[in-house]
Amino acid sequence: MERTNKHNDFLQWIIGIGDLFLINILFFVIYKQMDTFYTSSITPKLKEIVLLLNFCYFFAIYFYPIKIHLSVVFLEKIVQRSFLLITFQSFLFATCLIFLNVGNDSATFIVVYYIASIVCFSLWRVLIRMIVKVYRRKGYNTKNIIIIGAGKNGMELYRVIKNDLSYGFNVLGFFDDNKLLDNVLPNYLGRIDDMEAFSKDHNVDEIYCTIPGTNSEKISELLLFAEKNMIRFYIIPEFYRDVKKSMILDIMETIPLLSIRKEPLQSLYNRAIKRSFDILFSTLVLILCYPLLYIIAGGLIKISSPGPILFKQKRTGIYGQIFECYKFRTMKVNEEADVIQAVKGDPRTTLIGSFLRRTNLDEFPQFVNVLMGDMSVVGPRPHMLKHTEQYSKLIDKYMVRHLVKPGITGWAQITGYRGETRTLEQMEGRVKRDVWYLENWSFFLDLKIVFVTVINMFIGEKNAY
Repeated sequence: MERTNKHNDFLQWIIGIGDLFLINILFFVIYKQMDTFYTSSITPKLKEIVLLLNFCYFFAIYFYPIKIHLSVVFLEKIVQRSFLLITFQSFLFATCLIFLNVGNDSATFIVVYYIASIVCFSLWRVLIRMIVKVYRRKGYNTKNIIIIGAGKNGMELYRVIKNDLSYGFNVLGFFDDNKLLDNVLPNYLGRIDDMEAFSKDHNVDEIYCTIPGTNSEKISELLLFAEKNMIRFYIIPEFYRDVKKSMILDIMETIPLLSIRKEPLQSLYNRAIKRSFDILFSTLVLILCYPLLYIIAGGLIKISSPGPILFKQKRTGIYGQIFECYKFRTMKVNEEADVIQAVKGDPRTTLIGSFLRRTNLDEFPQFVNVLMGDMSVVGPRPHMLKHTEQYSKLIDKYMVRHLVKPGITGWAQITGYRGETRTLEQMEGRVKRDVWYLENWSFFLDLKIVFVTVINMFIGEKNAY
């Protein structure tokens, strides 16, 4: 264990030194490149300002500590934490400059430094994470672990670890009371009672227990041994084989509570961020783009077929609430609009309607729904009431997608599940991605989905008709 901790401490020191080197180099590069007009107020107090810059970094990293060395870290989270750290540091730095009476004259310098820092810092952190993963694949900076129990859960854990050596785990083997496994597993180490002597002799860092919860006495003995010998102990619950999901542990006094899904948008802070983005983004779209689009598209819609410019349809929103969803009308007025979805080559679709669907422009009136609070810019697509009634009976997790506001675009739409759903399997695939979105929401994920959607607007989508 001491060996692993030293490696991790060393990695954190390397990352920290690299951070300091980067923020200081960026400062001086931008300082030299900017015009004298933007840096003249900095020059007389350059030493104090550089000292403040580094102090702000140390203060910010206390709130956003280095986590690149951990076994499991997703690149998206690395970028998110880099953004938050640099934003917090830059805010502190700018505040300090104001108190030094140089903030007002160097605003442009601060903005340029902030933007450059976010880009360079994110790239640096992602690069160092990739280097750590390569380093671990070669067998360095690993933790020695043993698995108690060679049942389904134990074997699946072993498979996951072996499939990605970058986690940094070195599986020494299994302990199980089934002696027949000695002829089946190449790394069978013995009965569970043999584990204590083995752990003391082989510098075990972590123990993963996968035996059934009915063996509570045995699990307690293993836990007691691990704590006495300063070995970290993890339990994989038996019901995992039936409920294969990430779970959240809460505590009610001394009673542990396991939640079957993580929902970031249950946090008021996250909902405030998402709603603020919705209001700002939809306001900009409605002011800058929508009026011209409404005039042009509206005129073409009127020419293509008689009827209103906008199509209004009742759809299912958050918590199953019904709301009126707006779209540019893309079909001839027909009585089947609320029961039959558009299909490829649909005779009801007009020529301009086909273009609007292919480019997502038909969804633009839904920014009004976003501003009203019925929808979000990003979220599961709202379905017509008939589909909600139909698929809620056929797909177990179908209604889970309604725990968040529906969106103009979503994770399912940019991963191949836009447009018609011909089969139950296609709808199951869409629901699976919608549920994944609400369990893994982040502001950066929303930005990614918006970016991909905009790109698809220009290149078109084969499933949009």
